[in-house]
Amino acid sequence: MSGITQQEIEAAIATYTDPYLGTDLVQAKVVREIGVDGTRVRVRIEPGFPMRGYEEALRAALSQRIAAVAGVGEVEVNITPRIVSHAVQQGVKPIPQVKNIIAVASGKGGVGKSTTTANLALALAAEGATVGVLDADIYGPSQPRMLGAQTRPESRDGHSMEPVIAHGIQSMSIGYLIEEDTPMIWRGPMVTQALEQLLRETRWQGLDYLVIDLPPGTGDVQLTLAQRIPVSGAVIVTTPQDIALLDARKALKMFEKVRVPVLGVMENMSIHVCSQCGHQEAIFGEGGGERMAADYGVELLGRLPLDRRIRENADGGHPSVIADPEGAIAASYREIARRVAARLSLQAKDYSAKIPNIVIQQS
Repeated sequence: MSGITQQEIEAAIATYTDPYLGTDLVQAKVVREIGVDGTRVRVRIEPGFPMRGYEEALRAALSQRIAAVAGVGEVEVNITPRIVSHAVQQGVKPIPQVKNIIAVASGKGGVGKSTTTANLALALAAEGATVGVLDADIYGPSQPRMLGAQTRPESRDGHSMEPVIAHGIQSMSIGYLIEEDTPMIWRGPMVTQALEQLLRETRWQGLDYLVIDLPPGTGDVQLTLAQRIPVSGAVIVTTPQDIALLDARKALKMFEKVRVPVLGVMENMSIHVCSQCGHQEAIFGEGGGERMAADYGVELLGRLPLDRRIRENADGGHPSVIADPEGAIAASYREIARRVAARLSLQAKDYSAKIPNIVIQQS
């Protein structure tokens, strides 16, 4: 009787299509080790995105397929996510202690972009990543209130700032430095300088992802982001409403022009469910996000309902992922977070840190 081969185990693994990567794990090149010892098989998977809420389902699916191979008795599947830096715009310097920057954008205000940013960051952290949030909306900072962390950041050296920790994630916002009702009456150059200072003078600590909450539109802040800030990918937030979609398309095209990968489209306020009778109604229209994603060849990351609890939780400083971690809304955000991180893991990796500097000296 011939023994079990690695090729047989690899073929069994390849029968499983990962729902987040959109391909099998062999094709995705995340199978790091296959060990066969008699009838015992040990496999090590190293996905490039956090998956705490999906890990057991993946392990069970792979174990079932491997156990079905003739001769296999015992199966051990080890899953160890490894998040690495991914390529950014050419010529833009990386931020120390930050592996990947994800920009959350919308063409217009009022579509739930800031709420999405807070919940997406918290969902990534819940999945096992080290995460930060940068509030780039200088004129209307909302992350301090949403994260329930209205405090001033510390400075240990008089030059840099320590990030404010809220719900286990690092954060920085102009809102931490001014009173909540103080208007920012600044021209464009001052706004862009403030954004760069907030980003580069914050002592971020070992972030896998820094999620940036952009202001609406395609103006000075977005241009600075495209030209000077190393962005790994962007998420577009919209509602199904035609007007919102028109502006969301502009935001998506902007990222395409500056060669920042668009990781997908998220549709907010997709449907309203009456809290009294359960009647469902598409107040802002239907299928807009899906059509937009199809038109531009990007992924529809998910849909969130028009739900009063999402607004109440964010206003109260405890976004839904924290306020009700086992609820359906938190589950939706975590599903979206896995899709965002998985799409990013398929992008080209950044090898600049591994390339040595060449110094020419005269003897």
